[in-house]
Amino acid sequence: MYYQDYDKALHYMIWGQWDDLLILMVRTRDHFLSKKIEAFLHAFHYPGHETTLLESHESLLHYIDHAQATTQPSLYV
Repeated sequence: MYYQDYDKALHYMIWGQWDDLLILMVRTRDHFLSKKIEAFLHAFHYPGHETTLLESHESLLHYIDHAQATTQPSLYV
C-alpha cells in the first residue's frame, strides 16, 4: 500500500529532514500518517511544552513501526 511512504518518513525523521517530511505529509495518501507528521512538525516548530514534542515524536514513530509491520512492500510498483 504505502510502504515507501513509511520508509521515507522514518528516514526523514532520523536525519532531521523536516522539509522533506513536510512534502511527504502533503503527498501521502495515508491520512493517519499525514496527521501524525502534522502534529509532530507543529510541536517542533512551535515549542510550547517539551512533553508535547516528545509525545508527538513517539506517536509518529510508533505509527510508522506499526504500519511497516502490517504492510507488505509492493514488489511491482
